[in-house]
Amino acid sequence: MLIKTHIRQVPDFPKPGILFYDISTLLAHADAWRETVRQLAEAVRPCQPDLLVGIESRGFLVAAPLAYEIGCGFVMVRKKGKLPGPTIPYTYDLEYGTDTVEIQADAIRPGQSVVVLDDLLATGGTMAASIDLLRKVEADVRAAACIIELAFLKGRAKLAVPFFSVVSYDS
Repeated sequence: MLIKTHIRQVPDFPKPGILFYDISTLLAHADAWRETVRQLAEAVRPCQPDLLVGIESRGFLVAAPLAYEIGCGFVMVRKKGKLPGPTIPYTYDLEYGTDTVEIQADAIRPGQSVVVLDDLLATGGTMAASIDLLRKVEADVRAAACIIELAFLKGRAKLAVPFFSVVSYDS
């Protein structure tokens, strides 16, 4: 099954000049979604993660069912102020400013093996920041994965872990 055919491209969203890759159509197609999860499970399972870490918010849609499929736990990395209880923040640079991601302070024990997931890898900034945050809490970050990679943006080069994507766009 060609997963790419189930991903809708929306021009000029969320602003003019941006081509948005929408996984809503993929999620709505049961067979294509099942195949996507199967391919991700095949890539992630050999890493033997204790936990899958999903990046807000579409990364939750990827990591949670995948964690269920391979039999491990699921943890969220969210934007600042979105998680209850004590959190551990990580601030990183954007092209024009900074952003902060957080994880709950008790979400990961030192040494636990994790794989980080999101729906899409573009420039790699948020994924790299999430990996750095996980290392800050002493997680054993074994890999990262996404459904979609925009390879022409070279985000993979910012990741210091093995990376897998189900589909890749070269332009």
